[in-house]
Amino acid sequence: MNSRFILDARLEADSVFIADGELSQLRLMNDARYPWLVLVPKVADTSEWVDLPGQQQELLLSEINIAAKILREYFPCEKINIGALGNIVRQLHVHVIARTSQDEAWPGPVWGQGKARAYSPSELKALIQKLQRALETR
Repeated sequence: MNSRFILDARLEADSVFIADGELSQLRLMNDARYPWLVLVPKVADTSEWVDLPGQQQELLLSEINIAAKILREYFPCEKINIGALGNIVRQLHVHVIARTSQDEAWPGPVWGQGKARAYSPSELKALIQKLQRALETR
């Protein structure tokens, strides 16, 4: 979307690239405790949803819906959490997380709960391929 887009170093360190959407990069949080996707609009210098033009807001909502449907389809869950906090990482990004009453943080938020458990290299590879295939059918 914008040639000046640079992914925040913390998002890059904590997540893995899945695919580029029309507006956003789709990334997988490297925390095997939760099926957790992050959408990062490829728009430079944007920290708030309301800073996006209306058409980009609609496009981001569409990408959130796709991410949520993929999570619900591939990871049985009771609830999909969607959040765009940005208190620490100011770059606009949206978390889409599949939750169950059996997960470590339930019913609270996932942030600040315990220590992240990284996927093994084989788990990560398989999950990335699964998510990429799911996106191809959308």
